[in-house]
Amino acid sequence: MITEAIFFDTLRQGLWIATITSFPILAAALLAGVSVGLFQALTSIQEMTLTFVPKLMAIVIVFWMSMSFMTRTLVEFFQSHIIPIVTGG
Repeated sequence: MITEAIFFDTLRQGLWIATITSFPILAAALLAGVSVGLFQALTSIQEMTLTFVPKLMAIVIVFWMSMSFMTRTLVEFFQSHIIPIVTGG
């Protein structure tokens, strides 16, 4: 029997896991965006692809580097919280 407390606790933990796993990618996009924006402001270059390509590359590199962390975190969450709730154990 799933109570309201179990539901909200699982929801809270799921949102925290989503925040933790998305932080590296969001931080990389933020740093790349700020650095490219600063570069554009200093050089007066207003090219649209200059903002997109470095952010995309930073996101792909950080995603590739943090895939094991994200996978491990999500698997641990599912094994310790979601599966016991579904199976009733």
